[in-house]
Amino acid sequence: MLEYFVHLDPVDPPEDLFLAIGDVPDNVTRERIQTTALPSNWRDAPAPPGLARFGDQFAQKRKSCCLVVPSALSPRENNWLLNPQHADFEKIVVLPAEPLSYDPRLFATARRRHKHAAAKPPKSG
Repeated sequence: MLEYFVHLDPVDPPEDLFLAIGDVPDNVTRERIQTTALPSNWRDAPAPPGLARFGDQFAQKRKSCCLVVPSALSPRENNWLLNPQHADFEKIVVLPAEPLSYDPRLFATARRRHKHAAAKPPKSG
């Protein structure tokens, strides 16, 4: 969720989010990218364009169903990319989606900052 929330507009976060959980059995093929295989600037924002090639190659090769990559926000955590074109994809069980309610404090500071900035008169030159 961190990877998703970091890209949201903090002043206008969506109110209609849903969470879907997938159960990936152990026999589903996967490959893992270690941080040592990534360029030194892999955690930069915005993401370096070269990072996309990892996902592109994964999808094109169709060697594995899952690509496990380190999170730029929390490198000990992982993001899982799934390839729906891989035969193992049908083994993944997706549980029914449920509404996702997040703590509004996640965006409260940005909203206050935005309201405060909007209330200030423009500086005269």
